[in-house]
Amino acid sequence: SAKLPESIDKGLDILATLGIELRSNELSTDACVQETKELLSGYTDDEILNTRRMTDPTMIMAMKFLGQLQVGMNQIMPESAPRVMQQIIQLSLLHGMSPISPLGFVHLGSYIAKLGDISEGYHYVKLAHSLLDKVGSRESAGEVICIGTHVRAYVEPLQAMLEYHNEGYAAAMASGDIIQAAINILIGSSVFFFLLARTYNPVLEKVSESSKFMYERKMSIFFIQSQYTHQIILRLTGTDERPKHDSAAEENIRATNNSVMMTYYFQKAYISFMFRAYDDTKHFTEMCLDCIGNRSTWANLLVQHAFHAFYMGLNAFWLARKEREGQQWLEKGKRSKLALKKWAKSSQWTFENKCYLLEAEESYCNNDVDRATVCYEKAISSAKDHKFVHEEALAYELAAYFYVELGDTQKAMEYFSQAHLKYHEWGAFGKCDSLSKFIEITSIALPAGAGVSLGQSSIVEKMSFNVKSEN
Repeated sequence: SAKLPESIDKGLDILATLGIELRSNELSTDACVQETKELLSGYTDDEILNTRRMTDPTMIMAMKFLGQLQVGMNQIMPESAPRVMQQIIQLSLLHGMSPISPLGFVHLGSYIAKLGDISEGYHYVKLAHSLLDKVGSRESAGEVICIGTHVRAYVEPLQAMLEYHNEGYAAAMASGDIIQAAINILIGSSVFFFLLARTYNPVLEKVSESSKFMYERKMSIFFIQSQYTHQIILRLTGTDERPKHDSAAEENIRATNNSVMMTYYFQKAYISFMFRAYDDTKHFTEMCLDCIGNRSTWANLLVQHAFHAFYMGLNAFWLARKEREGQQWLEKGKRSKLALKKWAKSSQWTFENKCYLLEAEESYCNNDVDRATVCYEKAISSAKDHKFVHEEALAYELAAYFYVELGDTQKAMEYFSQAHLKYHEWGAFGKCDSLSKFIEITSIALPAGAGVSLGQSSIVEKMSFNVKSEN
């Protein structure tokens, strides 16, 4: 990881000797994508799939270096990575398809999807997968599957991601691509945790295996990010164990890598929110949003973008109800809601319940009791229908806080109990313990009919301010 900038620099030097100069190209992601789409507009999918094979040894070598650059730049120079994609596609159309060619098309699809056109991006992802069978080699299959799966998550049910990443891991290991094998298991273990964790032992085993895989191969960036997922799981399960990590190395990488820094702050903001640690939620949400606004974030569309938008939106609406600069937080929450609404057009399965929950929280902020009530119920129902048990639990919990403030203590207690039941079903026993204590305090503090009008701080919200983060 520490030698990655030097490796990229050497790769650019070698490509320059082969007549491919990337340093002087300063096009933005949008410009690279637009130019590439204009180039491809003269070709049908069948023509691309049946393009001759690349035979020029110099170009075959150049494509291999471009493929390696794509991986490295995505990690530490994401703003430059689209230029590599553009070059891969240009050389493929000019000199023929190579085993690296599918990479260009899958990254193009990912960039297009990130810029807002999920449907067209998904089209190029499928084209890249079809190319894998045409180029006579699955050398790049691990990365093609990995990058393509992120886009698929915005179209197909999110639960399908696990199978895709398992396939990507197997393909990467078969071709000796340990970097893509690591990325596939890193993302796959995160998906396994969020979607399928009915019992946490298999999840912890999978995350531990992925961490060991990365640690033994000295993949510091990926190892540290896997540790953050591990920390979330241990905190939610109430496990005393803490993952092992090199704090000095972690701090150095976090200080220089925006992607790692963003993962760190998101993990902290997520745990603080889940355990209702208000001050920490505010602090880490601010830091996470600063990272998201940094131009050196990935140009690709990642499934993490959806997670970030959802939880940053929920955090923002909570903060909007309590902070003096509430309007600013309200606007941040609205932006998250709009992003989720846009994605829901391509995948109702994955995003419908999230949209409803964000809309419920926004309505809560706006004192629109009727709309909030409807949206909480829809969020609960949609999460149940689409098998997101952890988000069903969260919707019950947030609705319970809403009913407490309305003064409907009976409804609040019913929904807190349902939230506890669903968190237990998910396997988040640490969260269950925290919620049980909170319910016990609340049931004593709030007699039937207690509560205040919306827009003021209820006793329950005030109590939540005093929860200290243990993350």
